[in-house]
Amino acid sequence: MGNVYDVWHERGLIQQITHEEPLRQLLATEVVTAYVGYDATADSLHVGHLVTIMALAHLQRAGHRPIAVVGGGTSMVGDPSGKTEMRPMLTPEEIEANKRVIRSQLGRFLDFGEGRAMMVDNAEWLLRLNYVEFLREVGPHLSVNRMLTAEAYRSRWERGLTFLEFNYMPMQAYDFLTLNRRFGCRLQMGGDDQWSNILAGVDLVRRLERQEAYGLTTPLLATASGKKMGKTEAGAVWLSAEKTSPFEFYQFWRNIEDADVGRFLAIFTFLPMDEVRRLGGLRDRKINQAKEILAHEVTRLVHGAEEADRARSAAQALFGGQGDAGAVPSTELPHQELSAGVTVLELMVRTGLAASKSEARRTIQQGGLYLNGERVDDMQLEVTADHARDGIIELRKGKKGYHHVRVC
Repeated sequence: MGNVYDVWHERGLIQQITHEEPLRQLLATEVVTAYVGYDATADSLHVGHLVTIMALAHLQRAGHRPIAVVGGGTSMVGDPSGKTEMRPMLTPEEIEANKRVIRSQLGRFLDFGEGRAMMVDNAEWLLRLNYVEFLREVGPHLSVNRMLTAEAYRSRWERGLTFLEFNYMPMQAYDFLTLNRRFGCRLQMGGDDQWSNILAGVDLVRRLERQEAYGLTTPLLATASGKKMGKTEAGAVWLSAEKTSPFEFYQFWRNIEDADVGRFLAIFTFLPMDEVRRLGGLRDRKINQAKEILAHEVTRLVHGAEEADRARSAAQALFGGQGDAGAVPSTELPHQELSAGVTVLELMVRTGLAASKSEARRTIQQGGLYLNGERVDDMQLEVTADHARDGIIELRKGKKGYHHVRVC
């Protein structure tokens, strides 16, 4: 494989970079250690994280060494980037549980075998820091004036920025410094909302270690029209099968806009670029073939080949009259319970089509719920076993949010 920098560039994985040509030359001549941080603020990564994960995977395929930092330490503070309010404070136990899930998800893309990629937790060094010593070492090299120009801080200035959050950028910069000292890490990568944090780390390494360090950001997940992407009617699109089923995950990619097909094939798959360009150039109804390949490839990477095949078969059964509908998200309810009747509002909550009864009411008021293909207008509707067809009650939220209630 050629220079991984050229691979990133061709696949649209570069948004901003600190020193383009020197970094490209470094990647061509040396084995480079680079890192991306993933805070453990949720019990799963989501599709937005896939961009940086793919960048790390290409780095490893090119013979370099990726480091995935699971932020057990920074998660105790919370990144203010992109947030209008302070993040909820998590307990150490919640953070530890989230870290285990994230490690497992990253393992689908990176080889953490002996001498390969590394996974570290910044709690190892951040939680042991002496605060005064930290201030004396790092503080003189971080400009408060420059920090306040960062979008993450500037956008929160009027609403209120806590001192806790103000410490996030110095902590992330210290991560880069620590990884540089311990493992010779020269490159920090992240989503474009991390640009200011990355710049702080690059500058700190250069000042304290007197060596070249680099920063690179990947694009944030957005459509060709500029609309922020990563959510469906059911909420965020997670990499966890428990939070977003493989079928729902498949459908998310199957339903993207035509203009995004080629770009997303380049970013989110390992297909050769000649094939990406061919598929991205399809038009009219033929573009659906490219969307199906995209959906299957990304689902295969995240959930495995078997689940990707099942999701594709379920989609074909629902929308194409062929395939197997067995992979459609489903919930089993006893015949006895359904014989007594379950309100449609309660059923939406139990199946995950709504987070609460109030959300379920809004969906029905907006004409977004269908029972066996018929729109539901009555919020007091009692769903019973009589609604089952061959043992299945079909619920649909919006155009594509299918869920089967199986009578057992």
